[in-house]
Amino acid sequence: MKRTRKSWATVLHSSLIVLALVGIAAAQAAAPMGGDPVANRQRLMKLVGANWADIQAKVKAGTPDAVAVNAETIAVMATHVPSFFPPGSATDASGAKPEIWEKWADFQAAAKTLESMAEKLRDASRAKDGAAVEAMVKDFGAKACGGCHTAFRKPPKS
Repeated sequence: MKRTRKSWATVLHSSLIVLALVGIAAAQAAAPMGGDPVANRQRLMKLVGANWADIQAKVKAGTPDAVAVNAETIAVMATHVPSFFPPGSATDASGAKPEIWEKWADFQAAAKTLESMAEKLRDASRAKDGAAVEAMVKDFGAKACGGCHTAFRKPPKS
């Protein structure tokens, strides 16, 4: 497959995000993340959303084999989701339901589902199995993202 300048830019951009997240993970191992946990997790979720939007655009454009880097980025981010929800970080601005901390094991399982589904999507893309990628994309939002958003996120304010 011939890569365009734009697709290489996307690969580079997503790779830099993955490297940044690996750096965050290393820093978290040494010390807890500082700053506002709500702002931190909102940034994380915006990155997940941006990668999801890119996946959808690539599939719509007929290049499902190009979503691997985005899916990998989501998988890496998913491993960090629970650490962005420390106890006591529920605020009116966050949209996080108290069920996150009341049902912590379920919340962690939902993050693990996001990671697992993103890895499967990545693997199908790497295998150049366009039909599998397209089938997974149809259910990804509801099953992978919805696993947390439905049970653990307050509806967005209108």
